[in-house]
Amino acid sequence: MLIIILVIVIALVAWSLQLMQEAVEQREFSLMLAGTLVASSAAALMTVYFLMGNCMGHMARMSHDTSAYYSQPYESVTWSLDQEELEEAQAYYR
Repeated sequence: MLIIILVIVIALVAWSLQLMQEAVEQREFSLMLAGTLVASSAAALMTVYFLMGNCMGHMARMSHDTSAYYSQPYESVTWSLDQEELEEAQAYYR
């Protein structure tokens, strides 16, 4: 997936440079503005990619930590249950 995004970003930057070169040759502000917007969209695409990668990594770690937390249900309240109730609770949550 990273390769595809890098190819898209490189194409956007190349297009941006081409627009800006045309803007200098023709002395047109609108082409310079278009080139700037295309370059900023390439930067935004990379920013979103890295932010989503960090977010997904954080969510995967959080999911792993949560599953480890719920693997032993009601361990903190076992002192208030007798053995039979404890076995019923453990059988229910397995």
